[in-house]
Amino acid sequence: MIVLYLFWAFFIANLLGYGGGPASIPLNFEEIVQHFHWLSKDEFSNMLALANALPGPIATKIAAFVGYSVLGWPGVIIALIATVLPSAIALILLLKLIRRFRQSPVIKGMTLSVQPVIAVMMLLLTWEIGGDAVHSIGLIQSMVIALISLAALTKFRVHPAFLIAAAFAYGGLVMPLL
Repeated sequence: MIVLYLFWAFFIANLLGYGGGPASIPLNFEEIVQHFHWLSKDEFSNMLALANALPGPIATKIAAFVGYSVLGWPGVIIALIATVLPSAIALILLLKLIRRFRQSPVIKGMTLSVQPVIAVMMLLLTWEIGGDAVHSIGLIQSMVIALISLAALTKFRVHPAFLIAAAFAYGGLVMPLL
């Protein structure tokens, strides 16, 4: 039965995760942490941080890690198939449809109206993970790290992987001394 749950969790999260990997992260969080309890919030946050530091699509890295955690190597295969299958099928079908009706106001309206929903989902996930950080390391450290990250990403155009590596280094080298 766990095989079906694993497949379903990733299939539904990636079927509904319009906009790619980042849009499926809140849906994955809901399935992995809230519904099936395969990971805790802290484990999900750590896995997400590490997955962002590695190359490749985020959704497949999440699927591989959780699949392995739940069922070992067969879990990796099941979770990856469930992650890639909705996108592959939808891409083929939707591109044919969009190509045919690309000037339609309905198609334009559909693609534009879903963007605020994805933004809200990402904000809620950020709020939840940020709350865990504040609880774990404190408000001041969380805010300083967040502000430095914001400046590095927006003003200095630092690649997110370098920020994640720097946060790992800070957490491993500086925080134990505090």
